[in-house]
Amino acid sequence: MKRIVFSLSAFCIGCLVFSQNKVQNKIIEQTGTLSVISKNPKTLFDPTPFAFSHATSHEGDGKYVFISGQSGGEDLKHSLSADFRTQVSYSLKNLETVLAEYGLGVKDVLKITILIVDHDQEKLKIWTEEMHKTWGNHTFPASTLIPVPKLALDHMLIEVDAIAFSKK
Repeated sequence: MKRIVFSLSAFCIGCLVFSQNKVQNKIIEQTGTLSVISKNPKTLFDPTPFAFSHATSHEGDGKYVFISGQSGGEDLKHSLSADFRTQVSYSLKNLETVLAEYGLGVKDVLKITILIVDHDQEKLKIWTEEMHKTWGNHTFPASTLIPVPKLALDHMLIEVDAIAFSKK
């Protein structure tokens, strides 16, 4: 009886492994024609020394664009104002700059994540006002706001990342 159970178990495991190999090969074949493209707009600071790209996309029937966290840095030197509203405004402008590299706009953003240092209700009010200015009459994306004690660089008060989609 043990031999039959062992043989049956071995057969089932073999079938499972075989089916998994088929699924993995299919995924490789399907994604083999797709490409990942990274973009770093020349009008934003060079992120490569910090081990990230401003955005990447994956092309197929449509294009997903994954945009790294955009801070409120105002120029190529990534100057940061001490004013929270100014940083919020620039983080959204920087997001629009990256979207434009792909021929996209805020209307194409599906999801954003906002990281705010020492979040409070006043900062939420400012964020909401600046989002309304930037998004205008477009539908707002899904959103997650995460309060944090600190971000990657000293004096960064906000960081916004996004996922956008464009139909070919």
